[in-house]
Amino acid sequence: MKLESKHYRKIFLKDMAVSLSIGIHDFEKVKKQNVLINVELDIDPNIRILKDTIAETVDYDFLRTSIMNLSKSAHFHLQETFCEQILELCLGRDGVLAAKVASEKTDVYPDCASVGFEIYQSKE
Repeated sequence: MKLESKHYRKIFLKDMAVSLSIGIHDFEKVKKQNVLINVELDIDPNIRILKDTIAETVDYDFLRTSIMNLSKSAHFHLQETFCEQILELCLGRDGVLAAKVASEKTDVYPDCASVGFEIYQSKE
């Protein structure tokens, strides 16, 4: 019988603000929109930090840099597409077991704080 792990390790990026070319409407294609990005990475709970070096864990600098580069790379019609590409970057990283990615457009409706999309996937 396999026992479920009762501990976990998580790295997260919270409320990263990017200006992004995103949207399906013509008016959205001429002006960038403000988008908040949130990412949680479940990392291998068995990895232990022994020497206090970044090589012993998942470096979250790659996450911020990758999102910034992706946000500048193209126009995205859908938040779903943008999030799925971030998810793919995360799951391709060694040590990452699962990832949750969310985006929120903050300027869409005057009566809403944001509208968004969230996706979660594990490697298994």
